[in-house]
Amino acid sequence: MPEIIYKKEIQSDPEFLPELEEFIIELAKKYNLNDEKLNSLALSFSEAASNSIVHGNKLDVNKKVKITVIVDNDKMTVIIKDEGKGFNIDSVPDPTKPENILKDSGRGIHIMRSFLNDLRYNFTPTGTEAILEIKLK
Repeated sequence: MPEIIYKKEIQSDPEFLPELEEFIIELAKKYNLNDEKLNSLALSFSEAASNSIVHGNKLDVNKKVKITVIVDNDKMTVIIKDEGKGFNIDSVPDPTKPENILKDSGRGIHIMRSFLNDLRYNFTPTGTEAILEIKLK
């Protein structure tokens, strides 16, 4: 199958999250992700999209979140790009360490990494990209 690309763009308003979640779930179903992978992708996507709106774009409705989904023979790659300045990934505390267990934040990246085949970040002059990857089969 040749590479197929889908795109969507929203304002940085949490009210648009259900629309984005529906977009990603419909694509996952279209490519026959099993229930476990679909749920893993949906949860990870929701976390990353929420992070882009809240932390990346600081809820500024004048800033956009751009979604690009690339599907090829064996995987789905979801790129969520905000207009934020990025963050130091090494400064995110490990939520499994005893001193961090009760903290309210810092679990999202850990959870996404456990559900996806790959999670990485690309920090650019125009914003931060969260790149989520899941195998189709």
